[in-house]
Amino acid sequence: MITTNVGDVLNKTYDFIIVGGGTAGLVLASRLSANPSTTVAVLEAGENTIDDPMTSIPAPYGRQIGNPKINDSIGGTSTINYLMWSLPPAVDIDAFEKLGNPGWNWDEFHRYSRKIEKFHPPTKEVADRFPHTYGNDRGSSGLLQTTFAPHVHTVDAILKETFANRGIKRLDDPYQGNVNTSIHLLLRDQNKLTRRFKVNGTWNASSTIDPKTWARSSSATAYLVPAQDRPNLTVLTQATVLRVVFAEDRNGDDVTATGVEFAHAGKTYSLSAQKEIILSAGAIKDPQILEMSGIGRRDILSKIGIEPRIELPGVGENFQDHNFVTASYELDPAANHQTLDSLLNPEGAQAAAQLYAQGKGPLRNGIGFFSYFPLLDARSPGDIEVAAKIEKDIEDYKNTPGIVPGLREQLDIQLDTLRSKSSPDIELTCIPMLFSMSLKPEAGKTYVTIFAFNVHPLSRGTIHSKSNDPQDDPEIDPHCFERDSDVDLLVQGIKHIRGITKTEPMKSACVGEELQPGPKCASDEDVREYVKSTNSLSWHGLGTCSMLPREKQGVVDPNLKVYGTKNLRIADLSIAPLQIAAHTQATAYVIGEKASDIILAAYKL
Repeated sequence: MITTNVGDVLNKTYDFIIVGGGTAGLVLASRLSANPSTTVAVLEAGENTIDDPMTSIPAPYGRQIGNPKINDSIGGTSTINYLMWSLPPAVDIDAFEKLGNPGWNWDEFHRYSRKIEKFHPPTKEVADRFPHTYGNDRGSSGLLQTTFAPHVHTVDAILKETFANRGIKRLDDPYQGNVNTSIHLLLRDQNKLTRRFKVNGTWNASSTIDPKTWARSSSATAYLVPAQDRPNLTVLTQATVLRVVFAEDRNGDDVTATGVEFAHAGKTYSLSAQKEIILSAGAIKDPQILEMSGIGRRDILSKIGIEPRIELPGVGENFQDHNFVTASYELDPAANHQTLDSLLNPEGAQAAAQLYAQGKGPLRNGIGFFSYFPLLDARSPGDIEVAAKIEKDIEDYKNTPGIVPGLREQLDIQLDTLRSKSSPDIELTCIPMLFSMSLKPEAGKTYVTIFAFNVHPLSRGTIHSKSNDPQDDPEIDPHCFERDSDVDLLVQGIKHIRGITKTEPMKSACVGEELQPGPKCASDEDVREYVKSTNSLSWHGLGTCSMLPREKQGVVDPNLKVYGTKNLRIADLSIAPLQIAAHTQATAYVIGEKASDIILAAYKL
């Protein structure tokens, strides 16, 4: 049941309370409630927007940002993201295990990714327009629908050919290993051959779209809707969890969570759990809920007037996100590119809506083109020098007096990644439209915007409570560019984009001057200033409740249990200790699925 009536949960005790009905939270709700003898309550701060076109139609991606009703809603970011279904390189996930988390490795990740998805090969319409390639090792029976969406095939085709002309090869299948590039490795483990997955090259991503309806497939539609009528599952929306409630600790042992306090319609209520509380409120809210509950850094808690219950210095620390910058260009009008620019005017949007009602048109679009590559490939001037500067920056960072415990091990892994030609440093992708905060498209013209992402940033941010009022937003300080080499890497990203637009056939596909950064942004120092003034975060934040050993700033153990507690777990991207070279949607789903199995096994359910 999905309800806004607080009376539907009051005076009841549930086996499990899930805080947050987002991507991972709804996976947990579905899996834990599959046993009819288990009762599950989900407390979600947002609204039920399952039937809202802004969450069900694929192509409005990005326009929901800033809309509080849509931003905070059932399904979390799986209802508003850019639909990419992308898996990280194996080395990035194996790093979780290297940092002290047995069982959190690529083989496990890959197994769960196949369990999650139901992959649909491209429809005839899509395949006729663009020769998609894919392997036979995709998930075929999962709840989440994935496919190759219709896309601006003309731009994607031009970019793939251009990248090939710059020596970056096509990757035929980005979901099971680089079988058509020379870096596909096979490792023998107990007489089995296991692919070691990498993402370097150019490829087209699948999107979380159901090709039967061309609607977005989210955790709300894929996991919650099929389970919503279960009598043992209750999802209360517009319920903001304030803190976790614990039993009195009389023996100095690990404490037991007994329930939560939450706000609903201006009043405060309590809800009790017999077995566990699971936080799935995300990398921003999880640390705040912990701090409101007396768990975190002693100095932070004392500053806001909360008595420390469990001292965990890693709460709210180690925040990492992907910084990105963009460059935009006008496309040759003679080529008749069908971009998304037309959706920005009322007539074009209305025409697209009419086509979508017929299962046609641009509103079915997903982001298609991706490229990942290392600096050591030296495709642009300065790549090798910047790689050397990043290496020195890492070594300096490691030797910083008072560096927090555990960070050196993370930096050692990032150094290994930087030194490897098989691990990427930069991601480039594109949106076929003018994507700009300062420029507006001209009617009748078409554009392309190319994005450059830093996939393994060195800078670490923080998220902490500002006061002891749990409804005050926490203070978010991403510490962007605290390490100067993060700026240098994105400068190289702009150089790579410019190199692409000066290489055929992309060179002939663009007309006029570069729109942004623009021709006046010429020197490296100009580009540095452009990067620092226009960069953005990707909403891929993680790490604020890192899964690490307790003595190394860990907040949860490999079973996702909060240190110092008997039955409080966290299951979302906040537990990931190190940023990954991928958009984070698939990883959030994997965390939800693995957490479900951990909990079900713990209670023999």
